[in-house]
Amino acid sequence: MKIGVDIVEVGRLKKLAKNRRFLAKVYTPEEIAYCRARKNCAQHFAVRFAAKEAVWKALGKNGTALKDIGVVNMPGGKPQILIRGRRRKGIDVSLSHTENYAVAVALIL
Repeated sequence: MKIGVDIVEVGRLKKLAKNRRFLAKVYTPEEIAYCRARKNCAQHFAVRFAAKEAVWKALGKNGTALKDIGVVNMPGGKPQILIRGRRRKGIDVSLSHTENYAVAVALIL
């Protein structure tokens, strides 16, 4: 079992989300569209960034790029992790965000 945790300041991602090159380097086109469609898009960008970092840490920082780690929501809202566009069994994440902070915990069984 491996675990990864990350916390992000929403304000930091709010600034970074204005940079198209940053978005293209870190997020999938689907993630960008999802976040931009939300009322508080900076919170959604931040929590996805935290999820990517948490999964990356749990994987052991093995050369997987952040953009290779995708975060999608299942029909019921539960977040699901994709690695290079494919669902990877055994990775669970818990995400939460407030106006100022986003946090993610990733567990790999």
